Amino acid sequence: MFEEKLQAQTTEFANGERPHTSKPKGYFITATGTDVGKTFVTALLVKKWRDSGIDAGYYKAALSGAEFRDGKWVAGDADYVKRIANLPDTQEQLVSYVYKEAVSPHLAAQKEGNPVELSKVQADFKAACDRHEFIFAEGSGGIICPIRYDDKKIFLVDIMKELGLPLLIVTTASLGSINACVLTVEYARARNLPIRGIIVNRYGSSGNLEMENDNIRMMQDMTGLEILAKIKDGDSDLGVDVF
Repeated sequence: MFEEKLQAQTTEFANGERPHTSKPKGYFITATGTDVGKTFVTALLVKKWRDSGIDAGYYKAALSGAEFRDGKWVAGDADYVKRIANLPDTQEQLVSYVYKEAVSPHLAAQKEGNPVELSKVQADFKAACDRHEFIFAEGSGGIICPIRYDDKKIFLVDIMKELGLPLLIVTTASLGSINACVLTVEYARARNLPIRGIIVNRYGSSGNLEMENDNIRMMQDMTGLEILAKIKDGDSDLGVDVF
């Protein structure tokens, strides 16, 4: 049953999850979990596009776990991408909501105030698109991350749908990655979100390349998605051309 379902999904999504006939205006970067390295990957993506002559930018709706530097709170993820990709944008242009505590955005907002409003996310994303010809939007945590949970309930998937960008899913190839990657893909597909492909981060870091290569093959076979890049720790380039 499971194999038949996967085969049907592979047939159904192999073309449908590629970008449409016109090139997308950007990608939405999500991951199989927290600390998979999607900010590191996003920085390399923005840098690669800009180095290739494309005016790529960055946007993040909500960031928790800001860093206190030189007397002010800094959105660390956005600041990292800004430095690596040499972006001219200000922090306020890069991130709509910045929370101090390193917890899920919904909890940070409950504790600190200033909960996420989709209208601001929409406006800030539009402004980013107006400044740049291509936008990499980075998610918070994994694909099921709650963004707001009070009288309004907003999940990361709601932001994905609002922005309307194909997904890039960042994963590792470590032990357990097959399960995490396939579940992420299945969750996205159940919500009719287009997926461009998978990026493997920290390739080779386990020290067991036989396992990692098999995990990568299984993730590709079980999802029907393309492995777009394999990135090692410390890489300063994406290692592939723009896609």
